[in-house]
Amino acid sequence: MTLEPLVTVFGSLHYDIAVNAPARPRKGETVTGTSWYPKCGGKGGNQAVSAVRAGARTEMIGAVADDDFGHTLIANLAAKGVGHIHVRRDANRSTGMSVAIFDAEGDYGAIIVSGSNLTLSDADVEAATALLQKTAILVLQNEIPDAANVAAARVVQAAGGKVLLNAAPARELSFELRGLIDVLVVNAIEAEMLAGTKAVETLDDARAAAKRLAQFFPHVVVTAGGSGVAYGNSEGQTLVIDPIRVDVASTHGAGDEFIGVLAASLARFMDFRAALDLANRAAAKLVGTPEDERT
Repeated sequence: MTLEPLVTVFGSLHYDIAVNAPARPRKGETVTGTSWYPKCGGKGGNQAVSAVRAGARTEMIGAVADDDFGHTLIANLAAKGVGHIHVRRDANRSTGMSVAIFDAEGDYGAIIVSGSNLTLSDADVEAATALLQKTAILVLQNEIPDAANVAAARVVQAAGGKVLLNAAPARELSFELRGLIDVLVVNAIEAEMLAGTKAVETLDDARAAAKRLAQFFPHVVVTAGGSGVAYGNSEGQTLVIDPIRVDVASTHGAGDEFIGVLAASLARFMDFRAALDLANRAAAKLVGTPEDERT
């Protein structure tokens, strides 16, 4: 089957409840918030929407419950132009959800309840085999079971496509999954865990972490927040993308925006420097945009 410039996201869908407050609570503390609002999210869902915005045909493989949250998430995918025929409705589990608390500086902390996302398995991969076999870039995260990621990655690689793993939230990767990753994308915390290096606090630290991880993965991207982005590959090449200075409105979703734009660019066979530059610019723009002004 011929590959298409297609991004397929196999991952999480969450119904998010966002809370604005002057500060995030400490242990045992109650903070009075200023407002709250619902959002459609999950790393998988966010990245799929971002890839569509970046111009890529994008399909989502996931699972929601047959409840109000699930119906809202599917309607959002449809409205944003994400293909969703492989988003399964699970009658036995609740839809995944999260609560995120934003402080006055735009930073946040979140709790997720995975729900139906944890039911994703090789059965979902089998049902979507024809789609996966023509996928140029498969996007995975760590919010669904590792075994499901492995099954999907095997199908895509066997057909000649590439596998991009956003290793978030941070967790150990199985031996099987490690061998199937073409592009590993991690933030500073995830880079420290997987590379076993010192704290990633500067762009030089990020470059060193990318270089170390590139001993095990063909392509590695380390996003270091306001410090910029570093890249390394298995041929020993490295590069850095300087940060773009913006007034921070909210950091929420910046990593997912970066992943979606990067995947869309790679699906069009763009070289890494150009793809990383586009993704970095898109993430910076999002950080500078208030939550209520984002589309």
